[in-house]
Amino acid sequence: MPLLSIVSPVYKAEKQLPELVQRIKAAVSPISMDFEIILVEDASPDNSWSEIERLSELHPEIIGLKLSRNFGQHYAITAGLDQAKGEWVVVMDCDLQDRPEEIPPLLQKAQEGFDVVLARRANRQDGFLKKLSSKLFYRTLAWLTGSQQDETIANFGIYHQRVIRQITEMRESIRYFPTMVRWVGFRQTAIDVIHAANEDRGSSYNFKRLFNLALDIMLAYSDKPIRLTVKLGLLVAMTGFLFAIFTLVRYVQGQIIVAGYASLIISLWMLTGFLLVTLGMVGLYVGKTFEGVKKRPIYIVEKSVGA
Repeated sequence: MPLLSIVSPVYKAEKQLPELVQRIKAAVSPISMDFEIILVEDASPDNSWSEIERLSELHPEIIGLKLSRNFGQHYAITAGLDQAKGEWVVVMDCDLQDRPEEIPPLLQKAQEGFDVVLARRANRQDGFLKKLSSKLFYRTLAWLTGSQQDETIANFGIYHQRVIRQITEMRESIRYFPTMVRWVGFRQTAIDVIHAANEDRGSSYNFKRLFNLALDIMLAYSDKPIRLTVKLGLLVAMTGFLFAIFTLVRYVQGQIIVAGYASLIISLWMLTGFLLVTLGMVGLYVGKTFEGVKKRPIYIVEKSVGA
């Protein structure tokens, strides 16, 4: 068992990969020469896989995996975690905003008795719009999932092998690594790290991908949206009931003379409310059943290089 496994999903990182590998080796070698670097290429449109193949011939520590299509960042992380054999596993992005030089402080903190040490980006080097959208994303996610979310913490951190093994045993089809880390528990803490600027490439998460990610997370880790639908249905049904009483009173007093108006309004409001309640209740069961019946592979590895 090596001491360290460094897992990094790769997407549009052809130019960053040589520096990433060099800086990881420079940071980790003083600690131990027994480590592995797992690079998971997520069907990147550039020549990232060719670069991984070239680097694997120069550096025996590198294990490269090429996924058959673009599954997404958190699925690529899962593929790397399945291969990781180290006592401690580091997960970091490939764009060098997660600095390899922070790995020794993370390991040092972990060896104080923690199973998980997360990297807190005390001063994020991102644009205003990206930081604002990230804050809104995490706060909305926290409200919908009923769990704590911190926009200064992402995937970067160090995790003990027993934590990783529990995460890899979670084979649900919707993956979101930070939430899975929080769910498994164990002794967790966070330390402040330097967050580097990313001037060479923009974020791979555009609005559409970010929206789809948020939707997936809400569906996988919370039934609060369905519960909100049920509450809305009850509110509409109650409003319809009150309006029905009001309409009946007006009809008895002779204020409504249009034939069929009262019955139409009463049935429309009340049936709509009850329909929303019914759909919400059915949705709770259908959603849970749907999660359990699909057993597709989480990812597919097309090629691999290295150990």
